[in-house]
Amino acid sequence: MKKAKKGISLKRSVQSLGVSFVVLLGSVAVFGNPELLNLIQTSGTTDQIPVKLVKTIDGDTIKIRYQGKDQNVRYLLIDTPETNHPRLGKQPFGEEAKERNNQLVKSGKLTIEFDVGERVDKYGRLLAYVYVDGKSVQQTLLEEGLARVAYVYPPNTRHLTPYEEAQQRAKIKGIGIWSIENYATDTGFKENDAKNSGSSDKVKEYFKNCTELRKKYPNGVPKGHPAYQAKMDGDKDGYACER
Repeated sequence: MKKAKKGISLKRSVQSLGVSFVVLLGSVAVFGNPELLNLIQTSGTTDQIPVKLVKTIDGDTIKIRYQGKDQNVRYLLIDTPETNHPRLGKQPFGEEAKERNNQLVKSGKLTIEFDVGERVDKYGRLLAYVYVDGKSVQQTLLEEGLARVAYVYPPNTRHLTPYEEAQQRAKIKGIGIWSIENYATDTGFKENDAKNSGSSDKVKEYFKNCTELRKKYPNGVPKGHPAYQAKMDGDKDGYACER
């Protein structure tokens, strides 16, 4: 009887050691792989990860240096007009959105934040929230009428409410994409309506000075924007009346 009990005890000890060994191997696999460890550390959190900008692709996409390699980042929850689409071509306010995005991501410390859902889209791009010095780039583009809220796929909806609020403020002001009637919709940008109403290249806006311009565009406007005037671009950086 005692021999039987000893046998059972020995078997349980071996099983326990086996489980411990598997857990140890799992720990080594995760903690020995920086990429896997980073995914775990950021999952479900609002941690912002410092990254290096490689280049600006358009209004809602950039290329960054992340985990030792260059990767494209598609901004979560927003959409900006196209600048060089094979079918749609160049859309109104596409260049303005790209220029503003470029200015923002080069203006300070660049960080990204993942949400709790998918982190890579079908094109292999990272899906993330983008910040400069802790301020949301997405929200700024929405606030200035250069982007619309789009591609809302739960559970990646952490910042949806403030984004929708920023978009609504731009709508009320009638700025950027909202200055063209029926152009920005829930399903995209309606090119025909934009052409009928006049694109951003055709509809000029005139302001006496930067003080007046900033009442409508608090952060100034890029070259190509209907309100841009060379005389208001004192430092000749392609952006008029920036703060």
